[in-house]
Amino acid sequence: MKTSKGILALSFISLAMLVAYACTEKKTYSSPPGYDLNNPIKDNTSDALTEVSGFTFHNGNPDTMFAQQDEEGKVFYFKPGSKETPKYTRFAKSGDYEDLAILGDQVVVMKSNGTLYIFPFNQVWSEEAANVVEVKDLLPKGEYESMYGDEKTGQLYILCKDCGGKRSKSTNGYIFKLGADADVTPAGEFNIDTQPIEAQVKKKKFEFRPSAFAKNERTNEWFIVASINKLLVVTDSAFKVKGVYPLNPAVFLQPEGLAFDNQNNLYISNEGDEITPGNVHKFVFKK
Repeated sequence: MKTSKGILALSFISLAMLVAYACTEKKTYSSPPGYDLNNPIKDNTSDALTEVSGFTFHNGNPDTMFAQQDEEGKVFYFKPGSKETPKYTRFAKSGDYEDLAILGDQVVVMKSNGTLYIFPFNQVWSEEAANVVEVKDLLPKGEYESMYGDEKTGQLYILCKDCGGKRSKSTNGYIFKLGADADVTPAGEFNIDTQPIEAQVKKKKFEFRPSAFAKNERTNEWFIVASINKLLVVTDSAFKVKGVYPLNPAVFLQPEGLAFDNQNNLYISNEGDEITPGNVHKFVFKK
């Protein structure tokens, strides 16, 4: 029969082994240079934005965030961290809206089928936007969730989520010039070779499905988040893959939006659900 001291000693040994095992089993998540994806500044969104699917800043100014959720034709605006209910302008009826951009004096909202809704920026402050232009048939048939507005060039970049079919080895993108009065003209195309991503992920039947992207103006790199894949992918200015970063599902429940402010801080939004609120994570840039 074991003595109480012997049992106590065995208990301590077992506990130590469990702790050691837990430490070795705990997965570590790497981050791109300048950011720590493991330590966000977390800001829960209001109930109106539980399903936040896209957001942006005007000229990178972080004082006001402009966002939309994927079921209502509304653009919300609010001060990050504020507990006040965000105000909004309605630009269209309910639908599947995935991303938005602000270029100069125009707001652009993208539907999942690639249709664009464009209206003057000064209409954001009205309850219902006037002079909304609906632009169809710009893009090939597919599913779209990622759009970026380059305020320096006045160009729109749109990245397809699902256009090439199953097991496609590249992801297609399209560039448009946004002129006055919602005049949108093609300005080029690009693609991302997804084989380097697949090689690092090491998963069979891998399909890259981007949900948001934006340009890091400091480095001219593109940051692309893929909610389904739980990945952050960084490319160079020509969309050549430089880094692949798996995302911690405990931090990134459903990452659907991404943007940078004018201080080069990175923001990633997560859709919530019936239990968990939506949120926007801020990652402070550090040299």
